[in-house]
Amino acid sequence: MIQVTPQMRILVAVEPVDFRCGIDGLSKICRTILKTDPFSGYVFVFRNKRKTSIKILVYDGQGYWICQKRLSEGRFNYWVENGNERLKRLAAHELQLMIWNGDIKSVNVAPLWKDIKN
Repeated sequence: MIQVTPQMRILVAVEPVDFRCGIDGLSKICRTILKTDPFSGYVFVFRNKRKTSIKILVYDGQGYWICQKRLSEGRFNYWVENGNERLKRLAAHELQLMIWNGDIKSVNVAPLWKDIKN
């Protein structure tokens, strides 16, 4: 089980990926398209084209974890494809909302007392 903690560095891929990809395919996307190191400890979040499913990839120091959630109804509405941007940062509470298919944009939460940077 993966626990989402406030210290996690979470990156969301803006463009959809082919969900036939497994660990090797998603880590290759991290290296080649997103220009990040899949061994960095970042939590990578991907979506399919129809926005009905997300995959989460993370390396924990010993191996990869991959998790998938597919909605039976509705869509993940977080993604906004914006120009050249390939990645967006996400806070832990936002990832938790996303996993539960909440609307990240409309939820009022307390502001972070410390900005999340690397």
